[in-house]
Amino acid sequence: MKNNMKQIPLLLLTLLLLASAGIKAEETRVKRWTLQECIDYALEQNIQVKKSKVALLSGGEDTKNAQARLFPSLSASVSQNLVNYPSGNVATNNSYTGNYGVNANWTLFDGNRRTNTIKQQEIYDEINHLNVEQSENDIRISLVQAYMQVLYASEAVRINENTVEVSKAQHDRAGELFKAGSISRVDLAQMESQYSTDNYQLVVARTTLDNYKLQLKQLLELDITEEMEIVIPELTHHDVLTPLPAKELVYATSLAVMPEVKSSELNRDVTSLEIKKAKAGYYPTLSLNAGIGAGHVSGNNFSFGNQMWDRFNESVGLTISIPVYSNRDNKTAVNKAKYAATTSQLDLLNTQKALLRTVEGIYLDATSSQNQYLSAAERVKYIEKSFKLTEEQFFLGMKNTLELLTEKNNLLNAQQQELQSKYMAIMSIQLLNIYQKKPIDIIY
Repeated sequence: MKNNMKQIPLLLLTLLLLASAGIKAEETRVKRWTLQECIDYALEQNIQVKKSKVALLSGGEDTKNAQARLFPSLSASVSQNLVNYPSGNVATNNSYTGNYGVNANWTLFDGNRRTNTIKQQEIYDEINHLNVEQSENDIRISLVQAYMQVLYASEAVRINENTVEVSKAQHDRAGELFKAGSISRVDLAQMESQYSTDNYQLVVARTTLDNYKLQLKQLLELDITEEMEIVIPELTHHDVLTPLPAKELVYATSLAVMPEVKSSELNRDVTSLEIKKAKAGYYPTLSLNAGIGAGHVSGNNFSFGNQMWDRFNESVGLTISIPVYSNRDNKTAVNKAKYAATTSQLDLLNTQKALLRTVEGIYLDATSSQNQYLSAAERVKYIEKSFKLTEEQFFLGMKNTLELLTEKNNLLNAQQQELQSKYMAIMSIQLLNIYQKKPIDIIY
């Protein structure tokens, strides 16, 4: 019984250690990221996206301020003054005065300057919405590119690993043939050199993969202590050879949906309203003002209350300000607003042409990569057959080392070309989806 009692604390300690180890294992488990998870996370955490959302909120405050200027302003004032009279001929050397007032002012007409300002601010709000959308598109594009680079580098590592395995088998077989006297030491040295080169290329491929993962991690703005693992999707020939719509249709769709184009169009509308605001300088301004006030002065025979009542006043009035000569300020403002309108129209054309260049370039990459992929995949099949035959003939003494290594390098180059065209095509297709506001359709 006593022995059992002694074992209970030991059992509890063991359970606690196991639980603690389980928690630590859970904490150190590396998260596996899909492309969609990367995008969703970045849209919530990316600093540039957050800044564009803050700019949107700030612009909303400007709009509310512009709307409030349609209403009267109201102010109150209180002044207290102490005056000292150093002369000995006065009844009292100090005088204390107080004045109190409430004033209101309402601009009744200003050439529609305020209403046009409100319209401008509402357009700026739309532009800020589009800026948020553009920031989100930018991060999507960057993530698609970075993610595809990681996938490409991952498969490149796999190809190099397979190459090293084949190279090791050839190296070992060459060693046996050398011992049997079937090949020379020069042939063996060439095989050893090739095996060393293939190992080096594997190290380079793994380093490249690590660098691309780091770039992706930095795009996500993950902490330096966080590790990430990329989910490798099962990509088929269908994913690579997805039919593309006509180039003209892609461009027309992107013109209609991309936020930078809409933003440029709205900026053109803003400059049109700026011309109207500048022309308002030629019109008179009509304001209504009203106020009430009272005051008191010390050193007289009237009480504070009597003075406040006696000095109590009410006022109301209209003020009209007519521009006669403004040192050419109004004309200059109108002309500069017109120049700004012309510039905004040119900016719109430039945006449209830049979008055309981008879409046309991506479309060309997609179609050429698809064609290259078909050619490269076919080439890999034939070179694989040729390599296997050459390898068999080498081991039978019918081919020399140079012929074997040449065929092996041809196969590696063909596999790399197939891999490059594969991921270039998939990346271009996904980018075209973004420019058409279509969902990213990589299957996991």
